[in-house]
Amino acid sequence: MRWYLRSKIHDATVTESELNYIGSITIDSSLTEKAGFNENEKVAIWDKTNGQRIETYIILGEKNSGVICINGAAAKKIKKGDKVIIAGFELSDKPVKSKTVLVDKKNRFIKYLDKNFKNIKGNYGM
Repeated sequence: MRWYLRSKIHDATVTESELNYIGSITIDSSLTEKAGFNENEKVAIWDKTNGQRIETYIILGEKNSGVICINGAAAKKIKKGDKVIIAGFELSDKPVKSKTVLVDKKNRFIKYLDKNFKNIKGNYGM
C-alpha cells in the first residue's frame, strides 16, 4: 500500500485566520464537493506565500461563500491573504487518478487542471 494524492484545491486564498478556535480548516462546501473532500477528513495545507506546511482536518463552510479559514494554532503560521494548496491523499495498492481544483482570487471554482499542467505558468490559463 502507498499514499497517493487524491485531490487538491490549488491557489486558494485564505479569507480568515482564527487563532482562538480548537483547530482545523473551514472550507467552502462547494469546493470540498468539487475536490471530493469530506468533513473531518485529514488534509495537508501548503502555504505558497511563506512556505509553511501543516496537517489538519476539514470543517465544512457555507456553500459558495469562498471561505478558507485557518483555525487554531495554525493561524500563527498561515494568515489571511496567503495563497495555499489544500491536498487530500488516499492509501491504495494501485495508483489513484487525482484531480486538481483551480480557484480564482475569491475562491470560486474555475476548472479542473489537466494532470500534465500543460501551458500552465503563473496565470493557470485564466
